[in-house]
Amino acid sequence: MDLKSLIDEPNKLPTIPKVGQQLMASFSTDDVSVSEIARQLTADPALSAKLLKLANSAYFHVSRTIGTVDAALQMLGLVMVRNLVLGSSVSGAFKATPGIDLPQFWRYNLYTACTARWLAQHTDVNSDRVFTLALLHAIGELQMHAMAAPTMAPLDQQMGVLDPGRAKLERQTLGFHYGDVSAALAQAWHFPQPLIEALRHITDPLAAPEFLEASALVHLGCWRARAEVLGWSDEEQVANYPLKVGERLYLQPNWTPALAARSRLDERQLMPAMPELTEGLDALFE
Repeated sequence: MDLKSLIDEPNKLPTIPKVGQQLMASFSTDDVSVSEIARQLTADPALSAKLLKLANSAYFHVSRTIGTVDAALQMLGLVMVRNLVLGSSVSGAFKATPGIDLPQFWRYNLYTACTARWLAQHTDVNSDRVFTLALLHAIGELQMHAMAAPTMAPLDQQMGVLDPGRAKLERQTLGFHYGDVSAALAQAWHFPQPLIEALRHITDPLAAPEFLEASALVHLGCWRARAEVLGWSDEEQVANYPLKVGERLYLQPNWTPALAARSRLDERQLMPAMPELTEGLDALFE
């Protein structure tokens, strides 16, 4: 198996609904017709219903009920609406993936995205675009399992797909890892080059030719998501914390209870507990 063989034909790409394809196409152009996107969304009752459910979730803390797609676009903005549709569309494209516990995988993905967005809100990085990056960061793993399950099975027996060392194992064994496949999928979908490059370097942001804050924020989001999904103890969280990445972002290592226990605790700096941070967004991957 090589990287090209995973995406070298159109029928090997995940099948995305038409409105999802249109929203993905909007990544590569500044000339976006918001009214046309709203019309396309409205024409898909199931997708628009899910969008409105998400827009009214506790996650966005809206002060009034959002009852139409137009209102959702106005309230949340094109980027976040695109994120919600993209997340729902991509999860729908991978309904049966050999070797992957999909409920666990999507929970990890959601926790990564919400953590990275929360961290970005405390920096000068666009938080909605970081959310986009986090939603897409591991879909390469799904593509690898969907297209080459027999090749992936021995790796899965050796190490779980959410293990922090998984990318290194894949590169040693295959010559590439899931982040490379995620970037290749983004390229096939004609996403902007900066997003493609950011996807490629999430697994090891300090090794990138140019340090990308967005990649580093998602890398930290992955750490927090793994801690929650894999049930790490406080000691395991501290031992696995990517301290050098945090330092490169000038981020004090005290933003979770496990980290803060090793330093001066200031609850105002703590990220909310994961159920509170992600409340209402579970429907994204239903």
